[in-house]
Amino acid sequence: MKNPFFNKLNQTIDFSRINAGLVKEATEDSIKMAKESLAKIYLVKQEEQTFGNTMRALDDVFNELMKVNEVISLLAYVHPNDDIRNECLKSIAVFGKFFNEISLSEELYNAVKAYSKLDEALELVGAEKKYLKETIEEFERNGFALPKEKRAELKIIQDKLSDLGIQFDSNISSYQDFLVTTEEQIEGLPEDYKNVHRQDDGTYKISLDHPSYVPFMKYSKSNEARKKLAKKYKNIASDKNLEVLKQIFIERVKLAQVLGYKTFAEYRTENRMAKTPQNVWGFENSLKAKVRKKAERDYDELLNVKQKYLKDESINSIESWEASFYDNILLKEKYELDNLKLKEYFEVGNVIDGLFKISQHLYGVKFEQSERPSVWSEEVMFYEVKENDNLIARFYLDLYPRKNKYNHAAMFGMIPGKNIRNEYQIPTASLVCNFPKATNDMPALMPHSDVVTFFHEFGHLMHDLLTKAELASQAGTSVARDFVEMPSQIFENWAWDYEALSLFAKHYKTGEVLPKELHSKMIAAKNVGSGLHVLQQIFYGTLDMTYHDKYDPNGEKSTTGLVKELQNDITLYKFQEGTHFEAGFGHLNGYAAGYYSYLWALVFADDMFSVFEQNGIMNQKTGLRLKEIVLERGSTVDEMEIVKEFLGREPNDAAFLKMIGL
Repeated sequence: MKNPFFNKLNQTIDFSRINAGLVKEATEDSIKMAKESLAKIYLVKQEEQTFGNTMRALDDVFNELMKVNEVISLLAYVHPNDDIRNECLKSIAVFGKFFNEISLSEELYNAVKAYSKLDEALELVGAEKKYLKETIEEFERNGFALPKEKRAELKIIQDKLSDLGIQFDSNISSYQDFLVTTEEQIEGLPEDYKNVHRQDDGTYKISLDHPSYVPFMKYSKSNEARKKLAKKYKNIASDKNLEVLKQIFIERVKLAQVLGYKTFAEYRTENRMAKTPQNVWGFENSLKAKVRKKAERDYDELLNVKQKYLKDESINSIESWEASFYDNILLKEKYELDNLKLKEYFEVGNVIDGLFKISQHLYGVKFEQSERPSVWSEEVMFYEVKENDNLIARFYLDLYPRKNKYNHAAMFGMIPGKNIRNEYQIPTASLVCNFPKATNDMPALMPHSDVVTFFHEFGHLMHDLLTKAELASQAGTSVARDFVEMPSQIFENWAWDYEALSLFAKHYKTGEVLPKELHSKMIAAKNVGSGLHVLQQIFYGTLDMTYHDKYDPNGEKSTTGLVKELQNDITLYKFQEGTHFEAGFGHLNGYAAGYYSYLWALVFADDMFSVFEQNGIMNQKTGLRLKEIVLERGSTVDEMEIVKEFLGREPNDAAFLKMIGL
């Protein structure tokens, strides 16, 4: 039977037929076909080269590889079958090495470089000119200015990094630990939470998954239990990943040095919006100075709550594992915001409906659910996206936790948009989340923070699916790393606006729309702790940038020593002794020297959202402008130019500072 990973153009994937053997076979066949296609590019004589037989042909190769690799990458983290998941992880390693091989192919570089000298290439404009320029730059960033023996050394380093990265991620996703608590230690948690976590002997098993960990830290009255759980959480994968992380940093230093960069951060930022580590340091330090006072006010406000709660005015500090608990009391008492009451207005089905209504209205599209889709788990839902009755995209929703599933929220691309022989390849992606499940007594109710996360990830999804880029390499979220969060961060705002919320925030029992009074409390409370939150983000970004710009992994200071030093310097919460947070900080792999992107992009996103505030949050004309200028383009246009075109001016940080209450 035909392998389900290979389909005719725009056919859906039959997940029911996938097994470990077919994953291995698809990987091998995909790479074999890619090698054959690349060989054809190499054979074209310079005088016969065109954009079609060289550059578009190269994009075709990447497209075919991505269609297999991206689906396998998704299944490695979500498939319920251990054998399939493990085989997918092996395949990711094989693909990683092959992508490294392509990026270091002298024949391919020579073919592209030869084409770039032709008259046709010199006359290219727009997206095609950008693709050619960036392809050559990427080759040269991969060492093609180096002698052959140095390139061989580089390939060994890149292959090592590929293996280490997969190991690092896998150790995090497969790590399992839990805290068993008594009835007394779980006091403060709601009944629906207790019902999910209760064991036969009357104790409660609290895992490190988001829906289990976050509410416990917020509501448990037992400081000791919270401290223990926080320690476990900050030690995710620390049994294996400390050494893996050290090796990753060692190899990244080697890579930068071979390529002639002072640091890995210098290499990494060069082709992003930031351009240099100095610009990132300037950004982080400037922001740190601006938000410090707000953070100190936030901390004092929280300290006051702790003093009152414990009836002891001599208390002068708050520990990191106490922050969420006292923050919740502050919201309830001073701001009269009861998150448990608020949660009753966010039943998962209603949130999905509202999210869909808003997206469909703003972008002029329709989502239609498929009744009997082929999916990797029976919980997964499948949708088609239509524009003027034409099918333009597809997506999967995998919303709830299960054993061995990826334990955060993320959008996984699967099939990129691309023009193929005058037909458009329908982009396909999936949204993977871990929201609370319904129980026998209660429907699935979402904390508002989960609603914001859902909108955020859906913003990524729309960016990936509404693309109209002609080349797969420039489609959807294939943009500069410090731009990729903008569309998702912009979309979070609809999870806060009353006009948008009134479409779906309805009480799960009565159907009553979220009362304006409760919404006003939400808004008043929104910036409670915003300074502390931004400092925490600056800490993450600074830690990441320090590891890659100012840290010697072979030196005396350990990765944990640096976490302790920076946390104590930047944030107002002391480092928790005996923890190794960095071992479970997955972004150190995926976002290497790029975590600053979250705040960087947020400053731009808030600036861009200010256009909606001026024109109306449900203003379809503005929504369509966002779709056409930002979402449809992918990386066909320079990202800074996209921002400026949408704004109609130079960007600034005024909207961001206003958003956090400054």
